[in-house]
Amino acid sequence: MTRMIAMALALMAGAATAQEAVNIRPDMMSVTVETPGGPVEISRIQDNDNRLEGEWARTSRPCPNFCIQPIVPAPGVTPIGELEMLEFLQDPDVVVIDGRVPRDYATGAIPGAINIPYTEAPDRLGELGCEPDFEGFICDGDDVKSVALYCNGPWCGQSPAAARRMIEAGFPAEKIHYYRGGMTAWRMLGLTVSDPS
Repeated sequence: MTRMIAMALALMAGAATAQEAVNIRPDMMSVTVETPGGPVEISRIQDNDNRLEGEWARTSRPCPNFCIQPIVPAPGVTPIGELEMLEFLQDPDVVVIDGRVPRDYATGAIPGAINIPYTEAPDRLGELGCEPDFEGFICDGDDVKSVALYCNGPWCGQSPAAARRMIEAGFPAEKIHYYRGGMTAWRMLGLTVSDPS
């Protein structure tokens, strides 16, 4: 009897340590996106015991600079989540923009995103299909891309500032999507992070 109990306990312990698959959705294990360095597969970390560490685990930094940002950083901007971001990464008509300063971008980024720091966003609208004008840009042609902006997370003001500055420079708000979760939520969900350095 003691031997049977020991075997049952050993089986239960083994079952408790078995790793279960971590999908993005029940029907989606991963997504492959094209990047300048070639295709990158985005999936979730498969270690069921994975935990955030270091800078990304810090939750209570002082405001300012770490104030919680609104879901909609400017009128007309559309908030999005991770599944929409994954769709945009595969859509050639959408540019995913990491609005962080280069120092932050170098710590890891969403694969397929390009870095346009929020300080440069209003001056780089030509890269998004806008035409230069004496007072900013003209962004009403069919060649104007939609964008999905993100930065460090719900407390990061870099991509909200980029959205507002882009709109002031002539970019249509309805072509801007904002992933407020940013790198904090992306990492919290164990999604693939590229090393842009």
